[in-house]
Amino acid sequence: MAVAPFDKARAENAVRELLSALGFDPSVPELLDTPARVARAYGEELLRGYLSDPAELIASGSDIVEGTKPDAVIVEGIEVVTVCPHHLMTGEGLATVAYLPGSRLLGLGTLARLVDAVSRRLVLQETIAGRVVDALMEHAGARGAFCRIQLRHACLRTRGPEQHQAEAVSYAGRGVFEDPRALEVALGRSLGATKTP
Repeated sequence: MAVAPFDKARAENAVRELLSALGFDPSVPELLDTPARVARAYGEELLRGYLSDPAELIASGSDIVEGTKPDAVIVEGIEVVTVCPHHLMTGEGLATVAYLPGSRLLGLGTLARLVDAVSRRLVLQETIAGRVVDALMEHAGARGAFCRIQLRHACLRTRGPEQHQAEAVSYAGRGVFEDPRALEVALGRSLGATKTP
């Protein structure tokens, strides 16, 4: 999805207009600073993933592997925040990322930043895991990659069916981890054991 530069003033005006269209007076003290806060929250925080390029992130946060390839790397409990493109509401939870290094060995923090770069966008949860593993395969030369995302969505909890305890789980695997059972053997437990905070 192509994204134009963040126009903070225009975003603020749009929030002000939305409040007015919903029947609220945006000039009352409680709402006076709301347009600026909402514009900043979306433009600089919730959607900051558009400011990162996964290929560049991996290149700058990894080392070239020489000689014997390292064993599998698994990082669990990576915090995820995303914005549903259908309702512009957040989904929050945890990710597990595993990969078998090939040409590059990523720093552990780079894995977390990769998840953040992919998820802090207007993106469906169903596509996040696939984008993470595709980036690892393409830009890090991984021999296998896996990502599991487990989120609680505000749009599911606070509107529509109002399912307060519902969690959505999605995952993707490529290469030697295309079958998640191989990773479960490496972990020594089921991948369904992760719980969101």
